[in-house]
Amino acid sequence: MIRVGHGQDSHRFGDGPPDGSPHGRPLVVGGIAVDSDRGLVAHSDGDVLLHALVDALLGATGRGDIGDRFPDTDTAYDGVTSDTFVTAVLADVRADGWEIANIDATVSLQRPKLGPHKRVIADNVARLVGIDPRRVNVKAKTGEKVGPVGRGECLTADVVLLLEKSNTP
Repeated sequence: MIRVGHGQDSHRFGDGPPDGSPHGRPLVVGGIAVDSDRGLVAHSDGDVLLHALVDALLGATGRGDIGDRFPDTDTAYDGVTSDTFVTAVLADVRADGWEIANIDATVSLQRPKLGPHKRVIADNVARLVGIDPRRVNVKAKTGEKVGPVGRGECLTADVVLLLEKSNTP
């Protein structure tokens, strides 16, 4: 048996939290810090790729979405790194006998350019979920200066994944 999951997330760029840092919250994509002159406004670390991955896992298994599982109204998740969300959801998915066959992700932002970071990000996502890095693909797109992504107001991520039922429960 197989199931397909799709997740999407976006966060806007901004000054970040009032922590006194020059760029606000760091820009993190797929668990990797990316050098940027701007941070994201977010409840957790704002990692749109990992948030979309969580939504894809939850969607494929009929478990709702990231907001249901980790509500932004719960202060326990303030500033939490998104790998925490992935690890928790993946444990539930695997407990039900599902394994990730592959992950295909698209991250859209005007700047900074993610091209030099795509393989590092994909390798980190593969490590986080415990699959061969050749089964994770990360694409980077710009908004071609159109819409909120193109104007540099936000970044978005879409993740599609395939789950396969393992032989164990």
